[in-house]
Amino acid sequence: MNTHEKYMRMAIRKTIEGIRKGQSPFGACIVKGNRVVACVHNTVWKATDITAHAEIHAIRQACRTLNTIDLSGCTIYSTCEPCPMCFSACHWARISTIVFGARISDAQATGFHELTISNRRMKTLGGSAIAIVGGVLREEARNLFRLWSGQRRRRLY
Repeated sequence: MNTHEKYMRMAIRKTIEGIRKGQSPFGACIVKGNRVVACVHNTVWKATDITAHAEIHAIRQACRTLNTIDLSGCTIYSTCEPCPMCFSACHWARISTIVFGARISDAQATGFHELTISNRRMKTLGGSAIAIVGGVLREEARNLFRLWSGQRRRRLY
């Protein structure tokens, strides 16, 4: 198993934990070197906070853990391609690499109210230095939407 798959699987496991708690099917893991500094699931419904996406939650936790707002050298593993808000937060935090599984279009196909601008397009338009690796364990990440869809307590936003 390669490094990207190892940490993506951690994010996937955390997402499953969140789904079982009634949260949305998104998770993120932030790694610096070989150290996991945050691994969380989406908490939008728990926090009653539309900005509590997994990536935002992970960035907040990583900043507290590392006692800095500069996450240079960190990689974020997101089960789904970050939305524009989350991509911007990754850029502002100076995260070096975004690795994602499912695409924004996969979330949209499930019913989530997504903006359809890709991370690659935002990187180009904004001149961001973030490296982007997409499609890592995409089918496993897409299966999170299927698992979530089968939950009685599922809620879209």
